[in-house]
Amino acid sequence: MDESEDVPKDFIKLKSEKLSVDEVSELVISPYCGAVSLFVGTTRNNFEGKKVIHLEYEAYTSMAESEIKKICRDVRQKWPSVKHIAVHHRLGVVPITEASVIIAVSSPHRAESLEAVTYCINTLKASVPIWKKPSSSLSSVPTTLLLKCCIWLFQRVVGVARAAVRRCCC
Repeated sequence: MDESEDVPKDFIKLKSEKLSVDEVSELVISPYCGAVSLFVGTTRNNFEGKKVIHLEYEAYTSMAESEIKKICRDVRQKWPSVKHIAVHHRLGVVPITEASVIIAVSSPHRAESLEAVTYCINTLKASVPIWKKPSSSLSSVPTTLLLKCCIWLFQRVVGVARAAVRRCCC
């Protein structure tokens, strides 16, 4: 393979299907690189001391993809030797132990790819519009939280009803 056939590429995917470490790492392999660094973020069974059954991710997809492209551009400016970058993020329900996000970066040497992977995940979590919602069993939800939700819902319903009455009667 000659150098022109192995131009730097970015592989960005947001999907609801299970993520594959093998698939993502294969995307960034290059004969010109001696390092492929990976970050795999998985769903754990606890969050802030509470049991978690699964995570659920939502995204503003077009904006999320655009922000991830910006991250890739930033990586290439900071580490010009980086060859390929892959960022795959799962949306929807992600069960315990399954991957929520996989990031892979190839470069000629390990330092650049390790630093770039760290930068990618930290920046993604800080700036990309992907939201995580932990789901726990109802028995693990504090009673005060349930009460607050019920009060909020009641106030919302009463407010809508009052507005409807004002529109009809006035």
